[in-house]
Amino acid sequence: MMAKPNALQAVLDRAKAGGSDTPAAPPTIATPAAKPASSGRQGTKLIGGHFAPEVSTQLRIIAAEEGTTVQNLLTEALDDLFVKKGRGRIARSV
Repeated sequence: MMAKPNALQAVLDRAKAGGSDTPAAPPTIATPAAKPASSGRQGTKLIGGHFAPEVSTQLRIIAAEEGTTVQNLLTEALDDLFVKKGRGRIARSV
């Protein structure tokens, strides 16, 4: 099975066939522009974790039933945890 040719090899093959000692410049590849940071996320930190798929499903169902977001549910849950641990309410919705 023959390997799929790549762009660099094609440039080298063309240069070799043309008799030129220096190969043509490889084509430039445009890199996607970085997405600007969302203004609602400035001054915040991402907190994440890995959970069973059922946890994600339950959060999305509760959020839909209550007309809110998973972010707001997690904020509420963290506030409850902070109060339980004697830290007071410090989480805020984004």
